[in-house]
Order: sequence, then structure tokens, then C-alpha cells
Amino acid sequence: MGQASIAERVRAIAERVALDHKLELVHAEVAGPDNKPIVRVFIDKPDGVTHGDCSEVSLHVGTILDVEDFIHAAYTLEVSSPGLERGLYKRQDYERFAGHPAKMKSRTPVNGQRNFRGHIIGIEDEQVIFEDKTSGRVSVPLDAIVKANLEIDIEEEFRRVKRFEAVEAGAKSDGRKHN
Repeated sequence: MGQASIAERVRAIAERVALDHKLELVHAEVAGPDNKPIVRVFIDKPDGVTHGDCSEVSLHVGTILDVEDFIHAAYTLEVSSPGLERGLYKRQDYERFAGHPAKMKSRTPVNGQRNFRGHIIGIEDEQVIFEDKTSGRVSVPLDAIVKANLEIDIEEEFRRVKRFEAVEAGAKSDGRKHN
């Protein structure tokens, strides 16, 4: 069985297990050498995944992989959250994270450029609309994107925390009880 079909079967199993646990399968992949593959499964849910979520998915995915036995080598199974700078893999990811800062790499150049950093505007037809810091608004074919990730704007996060702290301090000074 080829690597592509192994990866497809792993993804299908991970998708089924994630749905059973009311989780989103962000991505599943098989990496590493054929004689020692690493199966990676990234899961998420609106309020974030817990260690327990990862443990449950790992147990169920691992059990199914062991029973079906189509990976013909000792493998390592890793189940985790996608992290703050989560990867973007599906059309729905670009719709969901419209307005967020991100970075993208295209297989083929768009206006002479392959690497983009800026904000996701959205998706139209099969094109990701992206506001790049260098070249402005570009349309990148979805199937030409090799890698894309959300990007955390640390300065904006610090500003957001300071605004929150200012609101909290104001609420305490005017005598209101705030939880």
C-alpha cells in the first residue's frame, strides 16, 4: 500500500473518531521514513482541546490502526491541538479565519511572488483572497497553496490584554462587582 493511500485511510479513521468525540479533525498526516512512520492527528473544538480529548482520540485511533494493521511498521502516534498558529488545510479554514493574520506559500508564483504574509480576506470560487503586506490584495488558487498558517500578532495581543486590564481596573474602581 502506498504512502498516499495509507495517509487517506489514517485521515478517514481520525475523522470518524473526531466526529464521535464531537471534535474537529484539523489535519492528519503520515510522515517520516517507511520503516518508522509518525502518524500525526490535530484536533480542535471551539473552547480548545484538553489533554483528555487528545488521550481519548489517541486511544481510539491507535486501537483502530492496530486492528486494521495496514501500517506495516512500528509507528508513533501523536495527537495534539493545532496550536496558536494552526495550519490551514481546507476551504472552510479560510472562510472561518477571514480577517485573521496568516502566512502562506504558493506552489506557483502569483504576481511573481510565492510567499505571502498579511491577512486572509476570504475565499471566492477556488481562490483565497489575501491582503499581503508587500504586494496588496492577491488571489491565490486554493490548490496551489503548499502551506498556510495563522500568525499571532504579538503586539495586537499585548494591546488586547492592556485594554482588558484597563476595563477590569475601571470596573473595580467604580465599585461594581466583576467576575
